[in-house]
Amino acid sequence: MIFDPFNDFETRGYLRNVLGEKDLHIIKHLEHSSFIAEIAKAFTYLASIKKLSYRDVLRTHKLLFGGIYPWAGKDRAQIAPEIAVSKGNVLFAHPQDARAAVEYALRIGSDPALMMKKPGEVMGYLAYGHPFLDGNGRTIMVVHTQLP
Repeated sequence: MIFDPFNDFETRGYLRNVLGEKDLHIIKHLEHSSFIAEIAKAFTYLASIKKLSYRDVLRTHKLLFGGIYPWAGKDRAQIAPEIAVSKGNVLFAHPQDARAAVEYALRIGSDPALMMKKPGEVMGYLAYGHPFLDGNGRTIMVVHTQLP
């Protein structure tokens, strides 16, 4: 079954990608290519920020995936406010709670001592927030590497 939160896969393709592509192998290749092409811009942007915010996480996603998804940089609360997302048995934060989970991760992740002791906990809260329809793992990985 295809993830189709907009209910328009047949007419607009997977997650309304700019090409209207439906083949998931092609989509994954496009996502990877976009990530590789834009990762340096994302790191440069994040390195210029003194204290990371939720807005910076959104901007990072837009930098990484804006060439593929018109909704890149918008969270699930904006574009799919009623859709709970899960992978297997793992249920991620409700769209209305995603921001709070990510902000909590950024708050505790801004403490260098805590990051040294519990980097996995910070990553866990970022992952739990799961603010985007796609590209969460790559986006939070980039953000996590920029925390002290």
